[in-house]
Amino acid sequence: MNKKRVLSGMRPTGKLHLGHLVGALSNWVKLQEDYECFFMSADWHALMSEYAKPSVIKESILDNVIDWISCGILPDKSTIFIQSEVKEHLDLFIILSCLAPLGWLERCPTYKEQLKELEEKNLTTYGFLGYPVLQAADILIYKGEFVPVGEDQLPHLELTREISRRFNSLYKKEVLVDPHPILTKFPRLLGLDGRKMSKSYGNCIYLSDVPAAVEKKVMSMITDPKRIKLSDPGHPEICNVHNYYAVFKPELKPDVDKQCRAAEIGCTECKKRLASILIEALSPIQSMRKKLLSDKKQILDIIDKGKDKARLVTQKTLKEVKEAMGLE
Repeated sequence: MNKKRVLSGMRPTGKLHLGHLVGALSNWVKLQEDYECFFMSADWHALMSEYAKPSVIKESILDNVIDWISCGILPDKSTIFIQSEVKEHLDLFIILSCLAPLGWLERCPTYKEQLKELEEKNLTTYGFLGYPVLQAADILIYKGEFVPVGEDQLPHLELTREISRRFNSLYKKEVLVDPHPILTKFPRLLGLDGRKMSKSYGNCIYLSDVPAAVEKKVMSMITDPKRIKLSDPGHPEICNVHNYYAVFKPELKPDVDKQCRAAEIGCTECKKRLASILIEALSPIQSMRKKLLSDKKQILDIIDKGKDKARLVTQKTLKEVKEAMGLE
């Protein structure tokens, strides 16, 4: 039985952290069992926000892919590739750019949110405005039936479908396939300071952090602001540390909740316990990471084979697109 196809990716803009693990990678590992998965390092997308200091992109690609594989993305089950090495992405992007109305892009909520989120960078550029069209090309070039997204990304996926339908209607051929969402409810994992986990905030625990670094970072976490003394009852529902227990050790959450409310455990002890849990969770990932780092040629070979597999699909789709348009 042929598996349905899925396309997803990450922008290589730095080291991967726990937010990437619980928000995407854990889901990717499950998806590859039931779908034909294409996972890309989205370096063109990264350039749209990192154009002023693009060196971080090249530095991050290999490191990110090593983390993917260390977390369980298997090259024999999934196709791993670099976006810019599959030239058909940009070919279809240019074609779709010609028929995507400007108003659609300006109204895209994803675009507006990114402008606010990355306000420290000048993203009022032609390239960034076209970001959703490149994302549409990424999906449509593989004729991917499904895309794993959170609810906040649904408007972008609908824009991809609108672009697909406009193409098929304009050229009177059903060439491009409407993608559908695989709605994923990601665990809510905030940064060490209670804000969104982000490299730019410096509030991340990275997948590559050594145990001493993990412990130091966890001990710096903001806890219950209402709990002043050890004898004060805690309020775990507003404590960020408690949220981490819910994600990484849910079976302990009820006991920790009870001990916190009864002031039977202090914040320092609670954070030390959490540090041990996170170090244990990261241990197998880091063991695999160390092994892969000792043979980078193996990773480059995986990426190269992934490029070839991806281009077998993208070349076929682009040929059909050009034939429908009368360009071939």
